Amino acid sequence: MRLLRWSLLCAATFAAPAVAQTNAPLTLDFNAAQQRLLQRSDAIEASAAALRGKQAQEGATRTLGRPDVDLEAQLLEYQKTLYLPLGSLAPVAESFGIRDLLRFRQERTSSRPIVTATLPLYAGGQISGTQAGARAQVAQAKADRDIAVDNALVQLVQAYYGQQLAERALGIRRDVLDGLNRHVADAAKLQQERFISRAQYLQAEVARDDAAREYEKAISDLATANAALAGMLRAPDGVHPLSPLGVNSRPLEPLDTFKAAALDAHPQLARLKALEDQARAGVTIQQSKLRPTIYGFGQYNFDTRNSLLTDPDWSVGVGVKYKLMSGAGRRQQIDAARETVAQTEAGLREARTQLEIGVTKAWGEVEAARKRFKLLDSAQASAAENLKLQTLSYREQQATSLDVVDAQLGLGRARIQRAQAANDYVQALAQLLSMSGQMDRMPDYLARMDEVIP
Repeated sequence: MRLLRWSLLCAATFAAPAVAQTNAPLTLDFNAAQQRLLQRSDAIEASAAALRGKQAQEGATRTLGRPDVDLEAQLLEYQKTLYLPLGSLAPVAESFGIRDLLRFRQERTSSRPIVTATLPLYAGGQISGTQAGARAQVAQAKADRDIAVDNALVQLVQAYYGQQLAERALGIRRDVLDGLNRHVADAAKLQQERFISRAQYLQAEVARDDAAREYEKAISDLATANAALAGMLRAPDGVHPLSPLGVNSRPLEPLDTFKAAALDAHPQLARLKALEDQARAGVTIQQSKLRPTIYGFGQYNFDTRNSLLTDPDWSVGVGVKYKLMSGAGRRQQIDAARETVAQTEAGLREARTQLEIGVTKAWGEVEAARKRFKLLDSAQASAAENLKLQTLSYREQQATSLDVVDAQLGLGRARIQRAQAANDYVQALAQLLSMSGQMDRMPDYLARMDEVIP
């Protein structure tokens, strides 16, 4: 699943923008909206840049076993004093007033162009630990990128279908307002003819005014939803979503299928496993501080004529370095690193438990929304039939104005509840796929919806 997710991200990254600048809203189905989001999301780009940085750092650790070669050039002005004993010539020299020990002093300027090579032969595990830690950081960065992609896609589902719900709600509120306007007009005629009382007419007006306020609120809600989706997709002229709200009338796959997928492919588990690997690499690095390091070295002086008497022309050798004492408690640092490993292991176990709980909850919410949507089919049909009967009865003076108002509001309520159930289904499905590490399959599930709200 990670490979599919990364392939999808790469395809979006290299895809050319297909929509020209226009003053009209972008008309996008969910697939196109998803591609646009993956291409333009700054959060995803930030996580991808972090991954590239970690990959570069990991590449830098692959050559830690190679020699370090340093070129050093020094310009020296120095003084050197030499003492030369005369040995057996001392009595002869003494007769001439020469002391037994000759002293020579030299002052000069010299250059020292030196190349030095150092090759680590044994580092006690520090190099391997550093390399393992770098690889684990790359794995963590990959998981962070996958999490960023999943979170962005979940937010897209919320914004995309949230706007769809807001559009449906606005249409329903408009229909309710139109229906109550007609009812108020009928009530005004019946009041003029003294078939109904003033109180019944006022009931109709109050309900119509309430419906007008709800309609204005629906306009505001749609504007907010449109702004959220347009901002997410970087579409300043707005977005017109094509993919409708709906549900798949068939049940989902068994719960255990999603649990198994979550434990196998969820990026959060991959991230925690990477943190565990980093902690284990930290233990290796701390243990290396208790071991000696062995290295080979070589040095060559390019200016042997002007070199100091104590400087060799060249040298090669092997060195051993061992820290006898340290201000920091090295064994305590190992204990601390091991506790970090224990912490990451416990966090990984807890994450698995929470994932199973989250998958179970999301799976149940998807199924509950699907069943609720199905039940609201008959409720909407009954509410529509009830409105017709109450309207006819009212005109025949067999029902009151309040009965018609209740029927009109009841139909609007049933229609909104059905649209809300469809939105709940889609949102819960997105959460389920995200929790199970299958967010890249969202378009496939949406394509299977066989009951949609027009």
